[in-house]
Amino acid sequence: MEVDPHVHVGRQVLRAGADFRNVIVSSFGLVPDSPSVVTTGCGLQVPYAMTSLRPESVTCLPCREHAHRECLGFAEQVERLSRMPGAPVPGDQAAEAARWARDLARRFFG
Repeated sequence: MEVDPHVHVGRQVLRAGADFRNVIVSSFGLVPDSPSVVTTGCGLQVPYAMTSLRPESVTCLPCREHAHRECLGFAEQVERLSRMPGAPVPGDQAAEAARWARDLARRFFG
């Protein structure tokens, strides 16, 4: 068995990490377990310990490209949803979330 030396990012980039877990806990009162193995942006299954949400730590180029696309897509989706009548997130908060996602996308691209 070949050992993969790269640090990857999970396929569901924006649904991972402490922030997402905190939303789940505050919404449902449940604490989800961290997975032992995750599917990555490049399609591999690797130990959770070999993944990172910090762009500077991700060394797998296909994972970085995947995370870049996911973050840009999230930014576009937030902006689109915020313009709909009765949007649950005010425009200024949506704009801030989109800026954050685009900044993260830039960090994954660079």
